[in-house]
Amino acid sequence: MHVDDALSRLDRFEIETPAWGYADTGTRFGKFLQPAAARTIEEKIEDAATVHAFTGCCPRMATHVLWDFPEGVAPAQVAELALQEGIRIGSINPNLFQDQIYKYGSAASPNEKAREAADAHVERSIQIARETGSNVLSLWFADGTNYPAQDDLIRRKRAMASALHQWHDAMPEGMTLLVEYKPFEPAFYHSDIADWGMAYTFAQQAGARAKVLVDTGHHLPGANIEHIVAFLLDEGMLGGFHFNDRKYGDDDLTIGSIDPYAVFRIFAQIVLADEVHGIDTRSIAYMIDQSHNLKPKIEAMVQTAVTAQELYLKALLIPAARLLEAQASTDIVGAEEIYREAFYRHVRGPLAEWRRHRGHEASPLEAYRTSGIENERAKIRSDRRAAEGYTGGGSYA
Repeated sequence: MHVDDALSRLDRFEIETPAWGYADTGTRFGKFLQPAAARTIEEKIEDAATVHAFTGCCPRMATHVLWDFPEGVAPAQVAELALQEGIRIGSINPNLFQDQIYKYGSAASPNEKAREAADAHVERSIQIARETGSNVLSLWFADGTNYPAQDDLIRRKRAMASALHQWHDAMPEGMTLLVEYKPFEPAFYHSDIADWGMAYTFAQQAGARAKVLVDTGHHLPGANIEHIVAFLLDEGMLGGFHFNDRKYGDDDLTIGSIDPYAVFRIFAQIVLADEVHGIDTRSIAYMIDQSHNLKPKIEAMVQTAVTAQELYLKALLIPAARLLEAQASTDIVGAEEIYREAFYRHVRGPLAEWRRHRGHEASPLEAYRTSGIENERAKIRSDRRAAEGYTGGGSYA
């Protein structure tokens, strides 16, 4: 694909940023405070809108129901506030892991009251989606067990399938249910949705509007994520991504900070599925799920968005016809070199020019870092927290 044609494809490449990525985060040992971090939904929207203003590619913000829509907060007002700032509310993420009632799981729990609480929470989440105009319900479960014989695995499987089917049917037309998977943590013996095959099966059983969500950090070492992506694409079951990077497990590091070639290979499968096999990839939801414990929140998000654009553009520049010819002739070295040439191609110059023509910053990260916004918000928010006596309790968001 010619570089101009590839750049035009970026016009519809949108990345959803997460509300929790703008808040103070940490580890299970504690939360690390940053003076400019967002604490309220208003501040999160302000930060998400800033990222979109500098990058031009992040028009939606994902929300976590328990953290962003507490009792008394009207979802429609949150959606209106987002619109006023120039963005929209994106995926709705129920929280089925934080409350004490979910100690032994949510949808798959042996505790009937826990299952009822999960039902009520997801029903509320679907209503929030209606009121905010969101068309994606994104589900991740901490459900699992820590010891052999702790619970009946088949009973748990059936309970999970029943809940997902019920929630799928409760959604309005036009909404997609994304089913995420994770091999371990916090459940260390078994997780109820442990891999892409289980997520695929559960999604199929749930209904036609259920798809699989691939979190790039949710795989065991050595997993071939681009193979999973290709398989799901061909099955019509790839709903979206939670993009991040990792060194060990689910580290939630910024995209490409550890292995940019891995992200490029994922994008390559998406591009080739479209160009070579005629698979419609336009409905894929590209979402970020990162924990910026140490990096400044907005800077990290801008850095991630720009990196995603660069790697996607590189994948678009793969000459598909040459690649197919090399593959057909079993030219292994030649085929790999075609990948490598695209990956190592310098794209920042053309990207900067493309941004200028669309009224965006040529270098979003540099422009943000010199804007003074970070220091200004740090001062305002630090003073606000001090006046309210905020100490930053809790361990995550």
